[in-house]
Amino acid sequence: QVLLVESGGGLMQAGGSLRLSCAASGRTFSNNAMGWFRQAPGKEREVVAAISWDGSTRYYTDSVKGRFTISRDNAKNTVYLHMDSLKPEDTAAYYCAARPRPWYSYVASDYDVWGQGTQVTVSS
Repeated sequence: QVLLVESGGGLMQAGGSLRLSCAASGRTFSNNAMGWFRQAPGKEREVVAAISWDGSTRYYTDSVKGRFTISRDNAKNTVYLHMDSLKPEDTAAYYCAARPRPWYSYVASDYDVWGQGTQVTVSS
């Protein structure tokens, strides 16, 4: 069983930066594509970014392109989401997720293990 634990969320002013981390344990992390999703109150969960097993391919939703960077360190079993130029509309609970396939997907149902989430709040 894979366990994912997110950290790094918090309160930030608009224009600031945060780095989220997701530490994985359990099955072979390096075989899994990973994704970051977010859910704001009253809204559906949406994909933010995703990365293939080896980091060679990455996906970003349009609203975060140029501001967010997803990366992974398979030696540390950790995936990161570096967020720059934060906006109030980035406020949400952020979740990392593991997919039992090497290539990423931007569909939430393709991921079978989820972390507990970390809150990001951006004030204007």
